[in-house]
Amino acid sequence: MSNVDSSKIRFAPKGCVYMAPALGASLPKDVGDGDTAPTGYTSLGYVTDAGVTITPAVNTEPVSVWQSAVPVLYNVTGASFSISATFSETNISTTELFFGANWEKVDDTDAGGKPTWKLNLTSIPELQEISIVVDWSQGDVLNRVVIPRTMIQERGAITLVRTAAQEYQLTFEALDSNGSLGYVLTSQDMAPAAP
Repeated sequence: MSNVDSSKIRFAPKGCVYMAPALGASLPKDVGDGDTAPTGYTSLGYVTDAGVTITPAVNTEPVSVWQSAVPVLYNVTGASFSISATFSETNISTTELFFGANWEKVDDTDAGGKPTWKLNLTSIPELQEISIVVDWSQGDVLNRVVIPRTMIQERGAITLVRTAAQEYQLTFEALDSNGSLGYVLTSQDMAPAAP
């Protein structure tokens, strides 16, 4: 068997998802160090052990002709790039993204003297544009996906039970950014194999 190399089989035992406001985001140009958030980005915290799903898609339509029973080519009708993850941490970023609103401090305090915070859920929500970065690594191989502009396309449901943690399931869908959906960076040597 030629041109096979089991050392190039990859897993993702370590990773993180980061976000920043899309407007004015300083997009990372390298893979980073595998531990530090890109400049201007905030970690969304723990992700469930299901990990992160990255889905690039190209939608096509067959072009048929009289002279053939099979298509002679395919025409691109659409493209998409999505990131899905279920977040385990109840923090300011995951909850604001999930509910589509910003936390506001309420002046009143409870009996223990702690402040109360409030999310105002409007009947006409405004969708927020953000930039997403997903880092993952195995050993010394670092990988990074950068989506300059994205919006939340889908939210799961929070289940409140005694025996399981609250989880925030989010799917981010890339928006056009000057002809780009995003890009992938890696520290793995991708030079073509010698013939």
